[in-house]
Amino acid sequence: MADEKILIIEDEKNIVELVKFNLEREGFRVLAASRGNTGLEMAIREKPALLILDLMLPEITGIEICKILRQDPKTKALPIVMLTAKGTEADKVLGLELGADDYITKPFSPRELVARIKSILRRSREKPEAELMSAGSLELDISRHELRLNNKKVEISAKEFQLLRALMGSHGRVLTREVLLEKVWGYDDSTNIETRTVDMHIGQLRKKLGKESGRIVTIKSVGYRFDND
Repeated sequence: MADEKILIIEDEKNIVELVKFNLEREGFRVLAASRGNTGLEMAIREKPALLILDLMLPEITGIEICKILRQDPKTKALPIVMLTAKGTEADKVLGLELGADDYITKPFSPRELVARIKSILRRSREKPEAELMSAGSLELDISRHELRLNNKKVEISAKEFQLLRALMGSHGRVLTREVLLEKVWGYDDSTNIETRTVDMHIGQLRKKLGKESGRIVTIKSVGYRFDND
């Protein structure tokens, strides 16, 4: 993980310095841009391992940057962590729908940010095995990182894919929110992370599964299971 390149697009100098200090201490190389257009150009040119993206930026917003990067085949798989002062559920859902891998709300813990970044990078390096999971009209192609519904490709975020994979691979067993956080987000201490994160991703995933959404069953006060039958 040492020497991997991380790009920060953030216009608050003190935040850039804080994040840069903590990441460089962990062995990362850190690049920074304070304006949206410059940051977008750097994300395409520099090919960072991960992008930390503020939502409110001069020239072009973080939302627009995320849209552009996700539409470009060269940057579509770039892990993106949104760093934002907007902490409402609607703002977080928007970030997830745009394809962000994670979000951090200001003010934030540098230690938690570094832990999340390490987790995302670790999982982005993993090569999935050739495997096809199916249930009803759903097909989850692990090797191609693709979800199909009635043989038609469904666009889902990286976290939604991993979440569905964990649920489908549990063979009907109930997975608690804490277990899902560990499996999908990779946090070493999931009790310190907001479990609402799982619920929000489940909600977005269900919308995309259409008539098959009922296969994700909520177990009240516990977690979720996937109905393969």
